[in-house]
Amino acid sequence: MADIFDVIADGTRRDILRLLLDRDSDPRSSGTSVSQIVSELGVSQPTISKHLKVLREAELVTVREEGQHRYYSLSPEPLDAVDDWLVPFLTAEAYDDEPAAALPEQAVAAAELVGRAAASAKHAVTSVFGKRAAR
Repeated sequence: MADIFDVIADGTRRDILRLLLDRDSDPRSSGTSVSQIVSELGVSQPTISKHLKVLREAELVTVREEGQHRYYSLSPEPLDAVDDWLVPFLTAEAYDDEPAAALPEQAVAAAELVGRAAASAKHAVTSVFGKRAAR
């Protein structure tokens, strides 16, 4: 299997992962077809297929076949290795010279991430169970 960093180093593959992340957040989504990815990203079908093969081999996407069509979904578990590698660089100890200066930006980024996750979760719950369950 290719090194996860090599896989995500390519901009087109990152664009595909972002698109799948956005589409997978819709509870009605059952995957994204190759033609939808081609249309959304404006890249040729052979190029998208080549990148999807790399993403499949890295287990970053799953594929569901339906007749002649293939539907892709994000499988983010392999990105845990990237997360584990990055975390030490994101801690305050990594900024020994100016730890106080690094903390506010980090806190803002964390708050934004938590806020987006909470909003996404609330939207998903509301979509599935209705407005009463989200209160």
